[in-house]
Amino acid sequence: MSSQAAERPTLRMVAKEAGVSVATVSYVLSGRHRSHTIKDSTADRVREAASRLGYRRNDAARAIRTGKSDLVLLSLSYLADPWSQAVAATVSTAVSPLGKTALIVADGDWRTVLANRTPDVIFIDSIKPEPDQIAELEAFAAQGVQIVAFSETLEPQGFDVIRSGAEPRCHLAVEHLLERHERIGALTSRTNGFARFDAYVNTLRAAGRPVRNEDIEIFEQHPEGAYRAAMALLTRPDRPTAIYCTTDFAAIAAVRAAHRLRIDVPRELAIIGVGNTPEGERLDPSLSTVGPVDFNDALARIIVGRLTDREGAPGEVFDFPWQLLVRESS
Repeated sequence: MSSQAAERPTLRMVAKEAGVSVATVSYVLSGRHRSHTIKDSTADRVREAASRLGYRRNDAARAIRTGKSDLVLLSLSYLADPWSQAVAATVSTAVSPLGKTALIVADGDWRTVLANRTPDVIFIDSIKPEPDQIAELEAFAAQGVQIVAFSETLEPQGFDVIRSGAEPRCHLAVEHLLERHERIGALTSRTNGFARFDAYVNTLRAAGRPVRNEDIEIFEQHPEGAYRAAMALLTRPDRPTAIYCTTDFAAIAAVRAAHRLRIDVPRELAIIGVGNTPEGERLDPSLSTVGPVDFNDALARIIVGRLTDREGAPGEVFDFPWQLLVRESS
């Protein structure tokens, strides 16, 4: 054994340096000290001792020993979306007191990540209805990975599923705009096979209104792309008087574009989004939208439940029905 390995600081050495028990050191360095009523001054002393000695947790060894990685992974498809940011912030705040760290898996690449590490829980915001993805999801669940997946179509097979019933509620958004407006435009990230955009087309047609190509702008999946699309739509000589946006971040971008063009929202232009993000609610004017109420807090509770009750068999369906939320922007 090398002298470097022999001199590597241990929990016992940190405990002696700080004048506390090994258990106290373990609680502090795992972030669980608040649940064990350890004083902040004691926790600070432990951290200072660990820093002086150069102690670092061996998370890989701990994961092998305990079966826990202390990681909660969040597979989020669009990090620029305020919805994703709100999910990450809420879940991180909820799991931190349990000594867990929430990490974001960018671009929804959950399969590559799960092939290389086993988190305590992973939340996946989008599952493509493809046989290979579903088979991999079931295989990871069978290996003991705690999975919470967002899907309108999947059935739970050893993992939990969150449903929202979004498509019918998107119709309510367009119907709300039709109450006061003849000409309704749309900002959307795509058109073919997209339920949120289909709600726009189907509701206009059911009301006997034409679907005009010049009233539709397709944006790239980030706020800057949505802002450019909103500017293009609002600077047309014969613009619509209301805009339905298939995401809240596109609706927020439309409000900002209207402000720049000195178009009064809602007197001259009504805007409604989809998703019910906290940022939309805080906007001036506050954003009308369709979406679930208190979704982020409820998701955090589900994840915490899986962290604290790992013996419970996963495989539940959690339903979060969407509703129309009329605020100032429409």
